[in-house]
Amino acid sequence: MRENKSKRKAGNEDRYKGKGTRICRNCGTARGLIRKYGLNICRRCFREIGESLGFRKYGG
Repeated sequence: MRENKSKRKAGNEDRYKGKGTRICRNCGTARGLIRKYGLNICRRCFREIGESLGFRKYGG
């Protein structure tokens, strides 16, 4: 049998990254996240509070 299962490489403790680690500041969902400008808000919450943040609504 192999005994390599328990061996780990140094520096692998901070491997938590990806879509599941980033959540919406408002509602806590990890889906449809807008990360641009450091917003970290999901698209549904952005539609509600976007204008109060200083974004303008264009189109329909």
